[in-house]
Amino acid sequence: MKKPDIRLIALDMDGTVLHTDHTISKENERAIKQAIAQGVEVVFATGRHFSTCKAYAASLGINYLITVNGGEIWTINGELLDRNTLSKEAVAKYQKLYNRYQPWTWLVSKDKVWRNEQPDRLENDTWLKFGFDVSDDKVREHMIQELSEEKSIELSNSSPTNIEINAVGVNKAKAIEKLCAKLDIEMNQVMAMGDSLNDIKMIQEVGFGVAMENAQDEVKKVADWVTTHHTKDGVAEAIDKWLLS
Repeated sequence: MKKPDIRLIALDMDGTVLHTDHTISKENERAIKQAIAQGVEVVFATGRHFSTCKAYAASLGINYLITVNGGEIWTINGELLDRNTLSKEAVAKYQKLYNRYQPWTWLVSKDKVWRNEQPDRLENDTWLKFGFDVSDDKVREHMIQELSEEKSIELSNSSPTNIEINAVGVNKAKAIEKLCAKLDIEMNQVMAMGDSLNDIKMIQEVGFGVAMENAQDEVKKVADWVTTHHTKDGVAEAIDKWLLS
């Protein structure tokens, strides 16, 4: 396979650049810093909120963060470049499903992450993402079917048991495209790495898509290459092979 022309690397965090204990290995840190030293822009493209990934980015010298599955784009200095919020219809659909199934939830507003707790009045805040974690496969499928009827939302996941809800048209690929336009980089000059359904579109739409060994099967099917497990420095292996070697 021909070595791709890489000017930007987009990295998912959980299940990709982070170990199971939420740390970054020395090898991954070394490879990311070497890529940056060569003039390649490295960005996080994560489902996380800005507040829970800024410190990781700062420790590596990363300048830009794509957060809440593409719902926001930030600079490391806290400048908001783009934001996409959920509609009142999406909020109502979330509330209906929560009332019916009472699943474990997380809700991401512009200011806070609510973990398995419900604000007094959902309609009073600005929402970026909702998440359900549902271990029962049948219940999860029923919820996905019902959510799929709501045209103002986009569904993905960050693990096989969860459902993540963003505004329609919001995904990591679209956010990367917006950031590339700002940085004068082509999408075919991007390498993206991830493990879950919220990574599929970026892996498909960039020049070189990498799935982790631990990725969901659907992600591996669309990737150009599969690297090693996230607990075995898979990010470093991909950067070393396709950029630094």
